Amino acid sequence: MIEIRNGEFMAGLSEIYELLYKRYGNLNWWPADSPYEIIVGAVLTQNTAWSNVEKAIANFPNFDKTLAPELIEEIPIEELAEIIRPAGFFNQKSAYLKAVTEWFKRYDYDVEALKEGNLDFLRKELLAVKGVGKETADSILLYAFKFPTFVIDAYTRRLLERLGVKNIPKEYDGVKALFETALPHDESLWNNYHACIVINAKEHCKVKPICVGCPLVEQCAYR
Repeated sequence: MIEIRNGEFMAGLSEIYELLYKRYGNLNWWPADSPYEIIVGAVLTQNTAWSNVEKAIANFPNFDKTLAPELIEEIPIEELAEIIRPAGFFNQKSAYLKAVTEWFKRYDYDVEALKEGNLDFLRKELLAVKGVGKETADSILLYAFKFPTFVIDAYTRRLLERLGVKNIPKEYDGVKALFETALPHDESLWNNYHACIVINAKEHCKVKPICVGCPLVEQCAYR
């Protein structure tokens, strides 16, 4: 069993990733056709399944593989809410999409200009946007703009618990720090690591786990 406690934590997390990568490879996460579509998806996926997000995005008028921020900027909020209804919480999320689009407009919807910004500053800006929490902010920064910031979600915490990690921080930033200090500072690594955690959680590490065939079965304390 790979121990990922105390002094062996760094080596343990790296070995866990190697096992996940061997099974799933490079997942080219996040599934979207543009950085702005990733922003929209990160907001819509809150408290719902990804299949519902896909239905909501497909509802946008004249959606031809490029979801433009100008569309959400200009469309009436009531109409926007109806478009994204499949994603659930559509009244709240329509307001969130308006707010995050307004934030993106500060940078003239220029992805390259935004990438030149400071990560900590941009994260603080995003966290001040209505409806954007830490997981959503980090998802936007990592997947849309390629900043090195590790995304923590329920799947990540479940992985640590099932592997037998003790004294897992309760706070989001505490868990985030575990990964960011233990792993090489590499955006592409952090991107694919989190993607592998998500895929493995959906295939094996469910609320009621399916341990047979899991790439981490020999390392899992839960089994």
